[in-house]
Amino acid sequence: MEVILNINGVEQSHDVEPRTLLVQFIRESAGLTGTNIGCDTSSCGACTVHLNGESIKSCTVLAAQVDGMEITTIEGLAEDDGTLHPMQQAFHECHALQCGYCTPGMVMACVSLVDENQNLTESEVREGLEGNLCRCTGYHNIVKAVLEVSGA
Repeated sequence: MEVILNINGVEQSHDVEPRTLLVQFIRESAGLTGTNIGCDTSSCGACTVHLNGESIKSCTVLAAQVDGMEITTIEGLAEDDGTLHPMQQAFHECHALQCGYCTPGMVMACVSLVDENQNLTESEVREGLEGNLCRCTGYHNIVKAVLEVSGA
């Protein structure tokens, strides 16, 4: 079936099987490999993207379900001139990554969290990111980056 999505401002039209997950469409059909596949069960959040501005785990959504909608991936956050999104910059400055596997999904979840809530507390950040797992950092610097961007 044909699925048409606007990904990072570019219309992507691909013929895919009806069972194709959004994460597969993004990675395999659109060729945007910044969105990672972690667990395939919505437990880790490595595949987090924005669907019409809302944070979702793309391993739990069929591409056909979101036909015609807008998707933003990690590749779509930075400006065309390479200027990083404030959250990407904060992750860099606060050293909020180690292996980097969770980072794209974590950044996308953090952007959504800050968009929904300004002046977050540390406990609110930790609670807001419960659905995204990092196996390396212990979250301290991730929380620090979010607090920096949220204005806390």
